[in-house]
Amino acid sequence: MRAVFGLVLLIGMGLAGFAVYTVKGHFDQQERRLIQERQRAAEIVKTIDIYSPTRALTYGDLLTAEDVQLIKYAEDYLPEGVFKTEEELFPEGLDTPRVVTLPMQVNEPITATKVTEPGAPRGITALLEPGMRAYPLPASVTQAFVEELRPTDRIDIYWSGRLGDKQTTSIILTGIEIISVDADANRRGTGVVLQVTPEEFAALAAAQNAGSLSLTPVGTGDDTVVSDIQTNIADVLGIEEIIVEEEPEEVVVEDKRCFVTRRVGTERTQEEIPCTD
Repeated sequence: MRAVFGLVLLIGMGLAGFAVYTVKGHFDQQERRLIQERQRAAEIVKTIDIYSPTRALTYGDLLTAEDVQLIKYAEDYLPEGVFKTEEELFPEGLDTPRVVTLPMQVNEPITATKVTEPGAPRGITALLEPGMRAYPLPASVTQAFVEELRPTDRIDIYWSGRLGDKQTTSIILTGIEIISVDADANRRGTGVVLQVTPEEFAALAAAQNAGSLSLTPVGTGDDTVVSDIQTNIADVLGIEEIIVEEEPEEVVVEDKRCFVTRRVGTERTQEEIPCTD
């Protein structure tokens, strides 16, 4: 009887140990799964709803409620000035649209730098900063770059014309900001509109009337100060101007001669005498 009881006890202890081992394995597996879930949750990027266009928009387009949609965007990488609510985007109501100032594509965040304030007028006047003026460059100047240039790009402007007896090229303005680009410049006569001061406007108008203008884009982030560039074809080809100095003409000074008049009867004669002074 004791042998049977001992056997039963051993079997019970074995079953209990197996149960403990099984339960511990289950809890270990659950803990590993919990750690994996936490790791996956940490890797998931948190997103937020912001407004984006439903169609491609370009400069001058009206931005209405029909042109926008909510998209999910990574919260840690939000651009500055995005619109998260309808009240932020249209604070004066859906009947008061904004005007697009920079081109935008579908699913691109709408930011405050790409649109005007609600109700702002359409056109160049909506883009000008206080005290600034708009200067349109003719297509003959811009056609080489008009398809590559974008609003907010900066350019340097050169003037070519005749100064005295020399054909000269000089840089006249640097880092001028573009506020509007028209890709159909060849049909409309102008492709690039610049934002300039009144003094720069006068300088450009005078330079255009006195010669020809040309432009070159400035690289993004390029803060190099460029000034006092002036050259002519002789400088480009390395031709030195030869100056011929003329010898002064010799001045011949004639000796001074003195005369005295004498009368003999009715006749008068002149007789040379030594000069006293």
